[in-house]
Amino acid sequence: METIYGNLKGLKSSQIKQLRRLYHQRLPSDRITTSDFAQRLAAISTDIHQPISTYLNRRGQVIRVGVGSPRQTQIPPLELPRYGADRLSGIRCVATTLKQDIPKESALTAMALQRLDALAVLTMTGSGFERRGGGATGYVRSAYLAHLVPDPTTPWTISSPLSLDQLAQQDLMDLVEALESEFGRSLPTNSSDASATSEQVLMVGVTPQNISQQEMKANLAEVALLVESAGGVVIETIHQKRSHPQPQTVVGAGKVKEIALRAQTLGATLIVFNRDLSPSQVRNLETQIGIRVVDRTEVILDIFAQRAQSQAGKLQVELAQLEYMLPRLAGRGQAMSRLGGGIGTRGPGETKLETERRAIQRRINTLQQAVNQLQAHRSRLRQRRQHQRVPSVAVVGYTNAGKSTLLNVLTNAEAYTADQLFATLDPTTRRLSIPDPETHQIRSLVLTDTVGFIHNLPPPLMDAFRATLEEVTDADALLHVVDLSHSDWENHLRSVMDLLATMPITPGPGLIAFNKMDQVSSEALALARDQFPQAVFISAQERLGLNTLRQKVLELIDYAAMPMA
Repeated sequence: METIYGNLKGLKSSQIKQLRRLYHQRLPSDRITTSDFAQRLAAISTDIHQPISTYLNRRGQVIRVGVGSPRQTQIPPLELPRYGADRLSGIRCVATTLKQDIPKESALTAMALQRLDALAVLTMTGSGFERRGGGATGYVRSAYLAHLVPDPTTPWTISSPLSLDQLAQQDLMDLVEALESEFGRSLPTNSSDASATSEQVLMVGVTPQNISQQEMKANLAEVALLVESAGGVVIETIHQKRSHPQPQTVVGAGKVKEIALRAQTLGATLIVFNRDLSPSQVRNLETQIGIRVVDRTEVILDIFAQRAQSQAGKLQVELAQLEYMLPRLAGRGQAMSRLGGGIGTRGPGETKLETERRAIQRRINTLQQAVNQLQAHRSRLRQRRQHQRVPSVAVVGYTNAGKSTLLNVLTNAEAYTADQLFATLDPTTRRLSIPDPETHQIRSLVLTDTVGFIHNLPPPLMDAFRATLEEVTDADALLHVVDLSHSDWENHLRSVMDLLATMPITPGPGLIAFNKMDQVSSEALALARDQFPQAVFISAQERLGLNTLRQKVLELIDYAAMPMA
């Protein structure tokens, strides 16, 4: 279908026919344009009194004709081929302009967003062939040639005015090969094969106006750690403070264009926002940027999907992912709107979207039943421990605070540990024996390592992991591990306390254990001691303060066992 894009209002059928005939043109693959094609393009543009933009592939075929400027007729990002940062799109644009000025920034930005091989802008005489000094100038007065360059400040260059013959003599293939070699040399070298194959992430931070600079940096640093834990590499961060998020795209139109431009320049393969996005916002952003867009919740879900090892953990993660996916099915393209139905179907049938939504809902119901059974199984295990009168302590804390390391040191549990967010998901329960300082008898209790908390834990995860989180509410006491070496430890502590306060059953008494005391200054240690005089200070990695911790845990168990007044 020879579609003419742009504003066709007021055009005659004969003029539209002339535009459609441009699709039949075939140019040499090694030339940006020819004199005949340029003159024909300018003649039609002069006739309709509007600019025209044509897009050609490297075989010299016209693949798109539009009435309007390059910005008004640009190819949607999702329809463009996706290459690395060292490659151009394989498409060039030859356009006309009614003005004699050099190409506008909007046209150059459109060139950059599409990563065009080149942009040729033809200025016109405004009439037919004119003779000046014995030469025929025709409809084209002069031309400008623009192309991208690997410069982060000014990502393009524009030639001085060229004659049509000079433009027609430009060798496109030489230009493209030189540019792509230059782009390849400008890219940072990375010797890590894992980094080369991982997602190249452009992170976008959107924070309220009233947030402090320190809070903003902590928020962005945490999302960057989440991306790295999920296997991505943050290549750049773009930040914007807004009093209210823009309903359609979270950020404003100018910022969306900036994100798209930086993503194309850097060769990003994924855009990650530091906040939750609605399904419509994701659709709008992906349409305008042309790259997959995910929010913070989806990154966390991806980490959970990678780290879940047990059958229980896997089904809880799948449940959370499906609950997150269900309202976002509408954004999966036109394929989801096809009508289904076989022989004997009456009426239009049902859309593929409805079919898949129903299938996902059935799977969610099945997983919820499985989670309920898991909940009942863990409840029976807890009742058995209670019947045997074995006290239980749940180890809670912000993710990457050192909970699993502490469990390993105290009980030789051999749980997986790593300097990553959400390194372990599955709860691990081990028996801990502690000598009583007064009677010298061995007292036993069980320690349960729970899933790490995080600020604004996504609701789908809270719901899916309710069986795991019940270990917290049913424990006799809590051991709250805090990473004292983290610059934002106070907010981490507060976030965990806030999450515990939302539990349907009030957890038992707690003991705060400040971990990694060997990695902080004496001033920071003294400040924490002043604020939390009842806390215990340890280093699980260096095995410091563990005897004091054991005795404090015994005191905590005794306190929890005291009858309420």
